Amino acid sequence: MRMTFRWFGEGNDTITLEQIKQIPGVEGIVWALHDVPVGEEWPIERMLEMKKLAEKHNLHIEVVESVNVHEDIKLGLPTRDRYIENYKKTIQKLAKVGVKVICYNFMPVFDWIRTDLNKTLSDGSTALFYEHSRIKDIDPKELVNKISENSSLTMPGWEPERLNHLHQLFEAYKNITEDDLWANLKYFLDQIIPIAELHDIKMAIHPDDPPWPVFSLPRIVTNQKNIRKILQLNSSPYHCITLCTGSLGANLENDLVSMIHEFIDRIPFTHIRNVRVYDNGDFVETSHRSKDGSVDVSAIIHAYYESGFKGYCRPDHGRHIWDEQCRPGYGLYDRALGIMYLWGAWDALKNKQSVRKEAKEEAAW
Repeated sequence: MRMTFRWFGEGNDTITLEQIKQIPGVEGIVWALHDVPVGEEWPIERMLEMKKLAEKHNLHIEVVESVNVHEDIKLGLPTRDRYIENYKKTIQKLAKVGVKVICYNFMPVFDWIRTDLNKTLSDGSTALFYEHSRIKDIDPKELVNKISENSSLTMPGWEPERLNHLHQLFEAYKNITEDDLWANLKYFLDQIIPIAELHDIKMAIHPDDPPWPVFSLPRIVTNQKNIRKILQLNSSPYHCITLCTGSLGANLENDLVSMIHEFIDRIPFTHIRNVRVYDNGDFVETSHRSKDGSVDVSAIIHAYYESGFKGYCRPDHGRHIWDEQCRPGYGLYDRALGIMYLWGAWDALKNKQSVRKEAKEEAAW
């Protein structure tokens, strides 16, 4: 397991690379050029700047999250080919700076959805919260305004240049079905995967968050059956998934351990976080500790260890604790605690295996 930490760049993050480097076991940052408009080609000069910054702190930049997919590609519009060409050129450039995995998603209009960015928990910390009944009643524009209140830092997946045209986007998706989205994803993959394979970069699609349709928009990266179908759209080992335990874990019917065992060869990158799911469909993000939420993080680590996972991992969203002022979900303290919980579980399994090996060797003598 190779530990990484998401970083949004100088001037766009409350956390520094100096702080990230001090978290035990972290070897690289998960990054992106968040100010480049979706669909445009990324400039190599900016990539080299990021590489130089990271390497100054002995961190690598092998995982990118995300090179976002333009809505015209998801909609299957004639203009999609222009944006796909830009995507290919970006892949080629990312290979030159040492990138090995690109995490992306195929969610229409909205990336992740929450109704409250700072829900107060019983211990006094705050966290991202999804209120199921409120989503049924809220105007999407109201939700956009709420998310955009945190205007001093970029909110990936909620880019204003795109969401300023919310009405037009919903109109465009009015007649787009799940079957259409499947077809448009396959078209994208058939164009992109050969380029990724040529340049030794794995394309890892992220699950939908939450993993069900919202505002009548189709969503397809939602469960084990659909992920299996997605991986069958293109047989290349460079067509992969980012297994996110928080996104998929919001649906209690999803068996995360089973997914890890089935898809392990196609999981180059994983997000590990915990959520507490309630009977009414609400969920809130919690600490990484298994007993604090509905996701058995210890069992997930065990599944990865048992499967010989050698891919990249990052602690996903954390709570906001100790009065930290940060981008919602992306503070330093709780994610650093999460990393230590993950390492603790991993090292315990490693030590147990070592003891068993020594016992067998002694018995053989």
